[in-house]
Amino acid sequence: MSSDPDADPDEYPALEDAAVTMRTNEHGLHIADDEVTGVSSQGQTPEAALENLAEAVDAYTEGTEDETGDDWL
Repeated sequence: MSSDPDADPDEYPALEDAAVTMRTNEHGLHIADDEVTGVSSQGQTPEAALENLAEAVDAYTEGTEDETGDDWL
């Protein structure tokens, strides 16, 4: 979970089943990692990092779904 009490991954539906860890790099950027998917993102604040991670995990999940959307075939 996040080390910042104000940054809550549960606020984002895409991170509902995620195992999120937070860290800060040497440049002061906050990095959010989803240990389940291996997706990471960053932001100027912990909240921004989580918001970016939620979008990235959502895109990852959408891109790896088995459904092709080719129902007309």
